[in-house]
Amino acid sequence: MNHASLVHSIGKDHQSGHPIPRRRVSSSPCLPERLPTTGFLQREAELDAPKSILRQLRRSPSPPDSPVSEPEIQEESPIRPRRSSLNSLASSVSIKSSGSSVIQRDVQSYTSWKEPQPFEVLRAVERKDVMYLMEVRDKAFHLLVRMSGGITPLLHAMRLGQSHRDVAVILLGAFSRWVNHLEDDQMENPRTKVILKALRANLRLGIDYGLTKTQGSDLTASFLQTLIMSQGETWVSGQTANVALALRAGNEGCPVQTADSAVRKFATRELGKADLIATLADYIANATADLLMMGAWSIASEILELEQIPTWYFARDDRVYKAFVERLDEHKTAIQLKMTKRLKWQMRVLRTVLEGRTTTYRSKVELLAGEFDEGEGV
Repeated sequence: MNHASLVHSIGKDHQSGHPIPRRRVSSSPCLPERLPTTGFLQREAELDAPKSILRQLRRSPSPPDSPVSEPEIQEESPIRPRRSSLNSLASSVSIKSSGSSVIQRDVQSYTSWKEPQPFEVLRAVERKDVMYLMEVRDKAFHLLVRMSGGITPLLHAMRLGQSHRDVAVILLGAFSRWVNHLEDDQMENPRTKVILKALRANLRLGIDYGLTKTQGSDLTASFLQTLIMSQGETWVSGQTANVALALRAGNEGCPVQTADSAVRKFATRELGKADLIATLADYIANATADLLMMGAWSIASEILELEQIPTWYFARDDRVYKAFVERLDEHKTAIQLKMTKRLKWQMRVLRTVLEGRTTTYRSKVELLAGEFDEGEGV
């Protein structure tokens, strides 16, 4: 209410003039800004939550007391498992046996099965006899990668055209399955190395024939994985040492960029048509994460005088992550007492960011880059 007249009458004589009314305030109503949608809030929360956890890890003096156990990781619903589609195609024919049995057992021990001639394998490809090819995979795998008359079963399937594309994909799945089922003690076996080199030639044929346009992610991963396992162990060791040096230097060393550049350069050199593979970034992210974990553990193993993570674990499903976590748990006390503050923080960040399968490895590597290369550091 306007009380100007009352105030004026109190301060002046009643015989004075009329009071001057106060100027009325003009109203300008406005509507509040609309709140963001629930979907927007959810996306923002998913982006900010990992960063908040990492900021907390920077201040945390020790690793989490209750790391996620193996059963819990397996129960999570995977969005993008690493290189599984080719394996599932090859396994869908209901023949279940370990790929390592091809090396461990002599094919002559199969009394009810005779090793076929190379032309018989090629004939099975022409007839699209998948069951027979899977039997060859289990009992005489070397025949699937052997060159006969200037041609291999994979190349033969590709030359037959689109009608036999499924056969080519199943053969590639058999290659990937065999590689992933190799045991550690088989890596030094001369026969294993011979088969791995033959696999390399077959997978390069797959790249050259353009199968990567439809099966790019799995074929690329299998090719690079096989190449590294056959003759690239020196490369893995050298790059692990380089990444370890970058981790020691902290943010100035840009460890994520160092690992990413190494993998990208290796892939581009070995894959002549790497620029045509749209999903190559998926494999690069996986391999980058593996190099970071192997580099961090190499520093710890040097100080604690322990064994490093085997080079043949590199880019083989989640073997590096499992080995990394097992070593962190086993040597938790020694790490806490003897490691530098920076390395302990880097290990906590690697473990936290890379656990689980609810996000892609590309997004995880981007998060790591924000901490290790661009963040405040420790």
